[in-house]
Amino acid sequence: MTNYREILRLIGQGISQRSIAVSCECSRNTVARVLKRSQELSVSWPLNPDRTNGELHKLFFPESSLPLTRKRPDNEYIHKEMAKSGVTLSLLWNEYCESSRLSNEIPLMYSQFCYHYQQYVAKTKATMHIGRKPGEQMEVDWAGQTASIIDTDTGESIDAYVFVTVLSYSQYAYVKAFLNQNQESWITAHINAYKYFGGATRILVPDNLKTGVERTSWYTPVINKSYHEMAEYYGTAVIPARVRKPKDKPSVEGTVGIISTWIIAALRRQQFFSLAELNRAIREKLEVFNRKPGTVKSFSQISFRLV
Repeated sequence: MTNYREILRLIGQGISQRSIAVSCECSRNTVARVLKRSQELSVSWPLNPDRTNGELHKLFFPESSLPLTRKRPDNEYIHKEMAKSGVTLSLLWNEYCESSRLSNEIPLMYSQFCYHYQQYVAKTKATMHIGRKPGEQMEVDWAGQTASIIDTDTGESIDAYVFVTVLSYSQYAYVKAFLNQNQESWITAHINAYKYFGGATRILVPDNLKTGVERTSWYTPVINKSYHEMAEYYGTAVIPARVRKPKDKPSVEGTVGIISTWIIAALRRQQFFSLAELNRAIREKLEVFNRKPGTVKSFSQISFRLV
């Protein structure tokens, strides 16, 4: 514990704060804080011999003397909220941290928060773990919600279609807006995603869109020729999600909903007069999204085949 008695004694002798810090083996900031608090409370040397450093600590810094406890998360509430559309563990952790601070309690770290929830789920609900390898699979889709830009000539609003792709293992995402959903935009979006991620995955999981899959089938889907040629060029295998089986690409299905909130909805009050301007704003939001807890923070942690 800081020797407050000695600090006050040396202050009373007119010793410099730097010298006091060296003598009492504490920082100059500590000496400055003690000096400020002693002046505010009119406490000076000499002190009552019975007054201990512990008592002085409580007098000078009562807020740090309060016992702090770690708040246990309400896993039952978390489990109910996780069943709602767009709700993620990172969102619930942020809300949990906020409520912990308001009640003067220490929140758990995100990793511990997830660990306790996983333990709760393991005891109350049967789950199946689907193993993913880093950089192995990329899921792609168009977001159902559109963005918009303003035509500078007519002032009319033009829909912009948002392409979303996510790496299944790391949950790292890439988002870009296009003026249409044709074959050229679809292929360009994939190429841009590979550039953003810095490599190509072994498996590509699209939805059953005409730009990607010409004929849907449970067993033998027919891949669009241009799409197949692109996949062949990058050395990746196209494995479309089965019809009415969203769990075949759960990462992108979940990310589309979150992206709609984090990016598209967040930009709803802004006006953009070009596609480039809209995509710059999307890119800024995307970088924030990808830094959230739960995603890989650097590409060095992902195993890619470089293109």
